[in-house]
Amino acid sequence: MTTAMAQMLDSMEHAMKLQNQARTQRRAQKAEEEKKAFQEKLTRAAANDLELNGMATRVKGAEDAVQRDQLMGLMMAGF
Repeated sequence: MTTAMAQMLDSMEHAMKLQNQARTQRRAQKAEEEKKAFQEKLTRAAANDLELNGMATRVKGAEDAVQRDQLMGLMMAGF
């Protein structure tokens, strides 16, 4: 009877270890997926930031060109 009980306890312990191992693997996989998703978001944010900076530079350049043209017009008009 004690041998059967010991086998049952060993079997239960083994099952619990397998469950814990599977749970740990699922957590690790989920963490890896979340890390990957976060990295993708960071990459998209960086790309958006670059695009916005480029647009701001173009707008600033256009504003500077307008001011330059206005100044040239004033200088040519004799002001």
